[in-house]
Amino acid sequence: MAPTPVIMDVDTGIDDAFALMFAVRHPGVELRAVTCVGGNTGVDQVVANTCYVLDAAGAGEIPLARGAAAPLLVLPPDAGRFHGEDGLGGFGRQSDRRIDRRPAVDLLRHELSAAVATGEPITLIATAPLTNLALLLRAHPEAAAGIERLVFMGGSARSGNVTAAAEHNVFHDPEAAAITLAAARDLDIPVTMYGLDVFGQVLVDRSDADRLAASLDPAGQLAAALIRARCSLLGVDAITIGDAGTVCAVADPDGLTTHPHPVRVETGFGYTRGQTLVDRRESPADRVRLPGWIPATTVDVAEHVDARGYADLWVRTLLG
Repeated sequence: MAPTPVIMDVDTGIDDAFALMFAVRHPGVELRAVTCVGGNTGVDQVVANTCYVLDAAGAGEIPLARGAAAPLLVLPPDAGRFHGEDGLGGFGRQSDRRIDRRPAVDLLRHELSAAVATGEPITLIATAPLTNLALLLRAHPEAAAGIERLVFMGGSARSGNVTAAAEHNVFHDPEAAAITLAAARDLDIPVTMYGLDVFGQVLVDRSDADRLAASLDPAGQLAAALIRARCSLLGVDAITIGDAGTVCAVADPDGLTTHPHPVRVETGFGYTRGQTLVDRRESPADRVRLPGWIPATTVDVAEHVDARGYADLWVRTLLG
C-alpha cells in the first residue's frame, strides 16, 4: 500500500521527538511538512529542536515552518519541568537545516491546496497546542478539502494531567482547541482524539534504550538518551512514548480502538478550563441544549490501545 501522506504540527519536546523520528522512519508514513508552535518550550526553541530531531532521524529536505509563538488569548503555562529548559531534556543541538520563510499557516495552506489539486488528501497529526490549526481553518476554510483526517494528541475523557480536569496541549490554548473542533464540525473534517486515556499506556523501558543505543544510529542514540534521562528524572524504569502514539495510530490504525462521542472544550476561567467534555450518554434525548451552548463536535475518541504492540512497533521502526 502507498504510504499515508502526513503533516505534523509539533511543539517539539521529548515525546514529539519520538513522534517525529517514527514518522521519518516508518515506511507507511510520508512526512510532507512540519509546522511548529510554542508549547513545551518557546517557538524558536521548538524550531531548533525540530531541526535537530529531523537531522538525527535522517530526514531529507522537508518543509519546516515557524508558527504561533503564543496562545490566542492568554499567556502560556510553563512546561519546563516536564521537558527541561530547551524542551529536549538538555539534549538539543544546533542544526543548519533550512527553515521555510513562510509562516506555518501559509505553509499548511500551500500543502493542503496541493493535496486538493492532486486528489491526495493529507492526514494532519497535531502533537501540540492547536493554535496553528485554529488560525488555518478559520482564515482559510478552503484548506479543509485537502485534509483526510485530523489526529491530535490532546484532551481526556476522564481526568487531566496539568489540572484535575485538563490535559496540557488543550490547557495551553483552550480557545484554539475549541475553534479547531468547531471548524472541523463545520467543514466535515474527521477527527481522532488520542488523549490521556491511552497516552500513558504505551511504554518503553531501559532495556529498549539499550537496544536503541546499541544500533549506533543517530536516531537510536538520541531516543536512548531521552528514554534514560526521563527514567532518571522520574525515578522509574519505563516511560511513555506519549505523542508518538498518534503517529503509530496512523501507521497501524487497527491498534487503536475509538468510539464517536460529542466533545466540547471548556474555555472558562474556572477550575475546569481546558477540559475536553466527552459526552458518553447513549441517548441523544438526554442531551439538553442550554442557551448559548456551542454545538459539540463528534470526535473519534481513543478508548483502548494495543500498548505492547505500539511500543514494539516504535522501537522496531527506529531500529530500522
